[in-house]
Amino acid sequence: MVEDAPLWTPTPDRIAGAPLTAFAAAASARTGRSLASYDALHRWSVEERADFWNLVWDFCGVVGEKGARLLVDADSMPGAAFFPDARLNFAENLLSRRGPSDAIVFKGEDKVLRRLSWDELHALVSRMQQLFISAGVKQGDRVAGMMPNMPEAVAAMLAAASLGAVWSSCSPDFGVEGVLDRFGQIEPVVFVAPDGYWYNGKQNDVSSKVQAVVDRLPSVRQVLIVDYLGTARQVATAISRAVSLADALAAFEAREVSFERLPFSHPLYILYSSGTTGIPKCIVHSAGGTLLQHLKEQRLHGGVTEGDRLFYFTTCGWMMWNWLVSGLASGATLLLFDGSPFHPDGNVLFDYADAERMTYFGTSAKFIDTLRKSGLRPIDSHDLSTVRTVSSTGSPLSPEGFAFVYDGIKKDVHLASISGGTDIVSCFVLGVPTEPVWSGEIQGPGLGMAMDVWNDDGVPVRLEKGELVCTKPFPSMPVGFWNDPGGAKYHAAYFERFDNVWCHGDFAEWTRHGGLIIHGRSDATLNPGGVRIGTAEIYNQVEQMPEIAEALCIGQDFDGDVRVVLFVRMAAGAALDGELETRIRTKIRAGCSPRHVPARIVAVADIPRTKSGKITELAVRDVVHGREVKNKEALANPQALDLFRDLEELRT
Repeated sequence: MVEDAPLWTPTPDRIAGAPLTAFAAAASARTGRSLASYDALHRWSVEERADFWNLVWDFCGVVGEKGARLLVDADSMPGAAFFPDARLNFAENLLSRRGPSDAIVFKGEDKVLRRLSWDELHALVSRMQQLFISAGVKQGDRVAGMMPNMPEAVAAMLAAASLGAVWSSCSPDFGVEGVLDRFGQIEPVVFVAPDGYWYNGKQNDVSSKVQAVVDRLPSVRQVLIVDYLGTARQVATAISRAVSLADALAAFEAREVSFERLPFSHPLYILYSSGTTGIPKCIVHSAGGTLLQHLKEQRLHGGVTEGDRLFYFTTCGWMMWNWLVSGLASGATLLLFDGSPFHPDGNVLFDYADAERMTYFGTSAKFIDTLRKSGLRPIDSHDLSTVRTVSSTGSPLSPEGFAFVYDGIKKDVHLASISGGTDIVSCFVLGVPTEPVWSGEIQGPGLGMAMDVWNDDGVPVRLEKGELVCTKPFPSMPVGFWNDPGGAKYHAAYFERFDNVWCHGDFAEWTRHGGLIIHGRSDATLNPGGVRIGTAEIYNQVEQMPEIAEALCIGQDFDGDVRVVLFVRMAAGAALDGELETRIRTKIRAGCSPRHVPARIVAVADIPRTKSGKITELAVRDVVHGREVKNKEALANPQALDLFRDLEELRT
């Protein structure tokens, strides 16, 4: 979709005040080169990566000892080592601010509103650190949380990180097998869980789930039950090895937190792939790489500074939670929300934005699309004067989604569509606050990220689709996978396609503006007649239609070729008939190409999605082809898969 004018252009004052502008000036002064344009700055950041990341460390005020060497084995992927002599502690960097102002605001649907000042957060982390020490937690041990997105989850992570322990989390709506598929692999010594949680106005008790999990995690020495519903002590008494967090903390008085400074590459987080092709991969991320990458993204690309009020709608089972909590390192207040973003209606997050003077509003493309179709227009009902940035991720944001942000949410706002992954706990492509926003496009590659788009022959391409790759190492590459001796699984995941080059698995395209379009996962691309088609292109057309609530597209092996099959979930009151099928095909043909037109269109009552809200094309493709879906616990609604089994419409 070619636009004649950008949707938004930053004013000269906004450009002048952006931290990115100050960073470019610092880079120019340090190098003696003119790096005023974003293109020039990015080019320098990938050509001189050691100097670039060194400046990020200094500009963002990283707390720690940098050491003499900045980068060794600079061209080995994997194998490069950033700041190999450095010593730092992740939690020390996030807790460097003190005082009575808000560090965390927590809203749990319409049930709970709490605030923690910086001093109160520090005190809570101190007491949890002492509790962990009393439980024998030491460097390298794993602490796991099955937690709502609430302050105790942040504090538990910080207490673990302060000791050099490794934090791993999921959300409390995971089933027993889903939790065990993750934590059973990493053998945590402490398990943190709530007494329950609220969702869509309903109270959800998790005590039986916690007991079932603990019974099969023999490594756990202590279970801590966090009070959310008011029943923590009662729940804890019924679970072996459990105590309410409040009772466990009663023995400890707050004091200064001690921070164990450790190597840059010391493990901080274990995150999990959310695919449905086997048990989740356990991806280990480093303290230094995570910290430096998040500081760069939030300060330079997001414009986040001390005193900002940072929000991202996420659960503790999605990497955006890890990304969000890093905002503390920039002195930002975290605005946490747990529950349904549509309870009691779609205004709840915008009510929160106004009430808490939110400056950075982070959400998903799916939320924006659902809001657009709901008829709600926050621009007419809310002030939102403090919101500078709206950020979208999780799936590609359609051109209609871009337009709705400016037409229906706020006209003068930096819309930062971003894309990366759990694999790098960060982004490859994201917003650039000093550049215009064009419809349907992510603004540019991240600083320090040598990303490109290659065809199947490994040749860089422009204005055509290909594989998103990164040709040089970066600090937030995983340390490796858990239980992967020799790194064979890690290598197979990213480096088998192109030697010594990270192949991310996204189908992408450079635009004429120097931006990027993500066309979906490359392992979910369609190949009718041998031509690769991105599913996002089809969704962009179909989901414009008011009769369609959402869609899912797969390639079905049929008659010696692959044919495009489109599944649609209808909007309330709509039905799929011959006339609508014709209009769908006409719209796809006109908006995409004849090759994109589905051979079959099938209405379904539900579409399966992961816990973080992503539709699961690969799982549906497996069901349609009669293959077993091995990791149904990764799905929020696994029962939806049955709707795709043995369909009469797909037999001819």
